[in-house]
Amino acid sequence: MNTSLDFRAVDLPDSTKDLRQEVRDFVAHIQPQINALPDSNFDADSSKWFSQQLGAKGWIGMTWPKVYGGGGRSFLERFVVTEELVAAGLPVGFHWIADRQSGPVLLRYGSEEQKQQILPQIIKGEACFCIGMSEPDSGSDLAAARCSAKRTDQGWLINGTKLWTTGAHHADYMIALVRTEAGGDDRHAGFSQFLIDLKTPGVEIRSIPNLAGKHTFNEVVFTDFYCPDSGLLGEQGNGWEQVMSELAFERSGPERILSAYRVLVELLRELNGEVDDRQAEVIGKLSAHIIALRRMSISVALMLEEGKNPALEASVVKDLGTNFEKMMPEMLRLVAPINTSERFQETLKSAILHAPSFTLRGGTREILRGVIARGLGLR
Repeated sequence: MNTSLDFRAVDLPDSTKDLRQEVRDFVAHIQPQINALPDSNFDADSSKWFSQQLGAKGWIGMTWPKVYGGGGRSFLERFVVTEELVAAGLPVGFHWIADRQSGPVLLRYGSEEQKQQILPQIIKGEACFCIGMSEPDSGSDLAAARCSAKRTDQGWLINGTKLWTTGAHHADYMIALVRTEAGGDDRHAGFSQFLIDLKTPGVEIRSIPNLAGKHTFNEVVFTDFYCPDSGLLGEQGNGWEQVMSELAFERSGPERILSAYRVLVELLRELNGEVDDRQAEVIGKLSAHIIALRRMSISVALMLEEGKNPALEASVVKDLGTNFEKMMPEMLRLVAPINTSERFQETLKSAILHAPSFTLRGGTREILRGVIARGLGLR
């Protein structure tokens, strides 16, 4: 059992500077072509066209092997691209989940057939994924999931419901955690993961409007849904280990720090260098938090680069980062000038309405703190 955290005081190497400038030049070129304000909620807006532009640049599947069309680049280089795209508030939702976690899970546990079929689609920005984890009455307690798959002569019959499924309404595939056998005394046993084609009959997708009135969440209902044997991802019964590996990718990136970053950018635009003492204090405090959390997130990227499983460290980054970004819009609201532009007001409004979800997605703070406590041997 881990008894300490492996964070290191690291920063990005100088070799990533040219890549960062290349991404910034790309952002400056493409942003005027996107008819929307920059959005703090990094995965809310989805544009297949934009994802295809990134795919053409080689910025999806950057760390994946070249044999599948990937870039064979480092996790630190991927961090740079991710950081710039999120900070700019671009519509990354179409490819986001596939690039961040579904692709890496397929690389680690998928069959050669699954890899050859799916990974090139993701890399080109042509395949959209969603995550089938949460369920009704279970929240972030994944061990309470009841969606089941029963073996038949033709494959697997899946029945059950997945809830709060981001992007399912435009997704092509879902990687779902389902129960394939009774767990007994071990609540984490008996789970498997399936690669599900959402265009297959037997799936109903129901919209759940969020607080901002946007359609990002969904309820996905499986009724006698047939999944062939080729849809089993990894080994039967190994689902819990696989999903924990997947969550390490989900919880550690710069998006867990920068969801409300656009509000700070727009406030600085409003102030235009005229900052009073109270504003300077708040901006300085927030900037210090961002710098510290960013260093921690880079440290996790380095651990991934070294082939380690930073599940504990990723949980710490996610817990600290999402609590920080939830607090950020309110702190900035309190020091904003009385008369501000519509651009600032819309950015602030978006962040405030999305903020309640920041500490929920990817695991609630209660679940994360349990993971952290167990990882540190505190319980």
